[in-house]
Order: sequence, then C-alpha cells, then structure tokens
Amino acid sequence: MKEELSFEQAMTNLEKIAEELEKDDLDLDTSVKKFEEGMELSKKCNEILQKAEKKITILVDGEEKDFSVKNDD
Repeated sequence: MKEELSFEQAMTNLEKIAEELEKDDLDLDTSVKKFEEGMELSKKCNEILQKAEKKITILVDGEEKDFSVKNDD
C-alpha cells in the first residue's frame, strides 16, 4: 500500500519538481513525467485542503449553533 503523504510532504515534493522543471535541462519525456507527477501532487494538496476546509466549516457551524442556542434563553 502506498504511504499517505501529508500536505507538507506533498508541497515539498511539488516544489522540488517545479525547481527541476525550471532548470530546463530535462529531456521531453522526463519533463512530461515530472509534470504529470506534479499535477498528481497538486491534486492531492487540493484534496487535503478541501477536507480541512470542510472540517473547519463543520466546527465553525457547530460553534455558531451552540452560541445561538445559549443566547436564546
């Protein structure tokens, strides 16, 4: 089973790929492979951020409901 990357690990790997692509010393096939890998990492980062955003929204909504119930007395 593939190890699950954290957001920070994925971003670090994505930054390394970007640096490699910017050097402009890779052949076309390698560049395409690196680009594909970078797109996968970008997608992974986006998924992690979306999950975090949903969790935060749920927590904030729950706090707002708790607060409004306490103030209705």
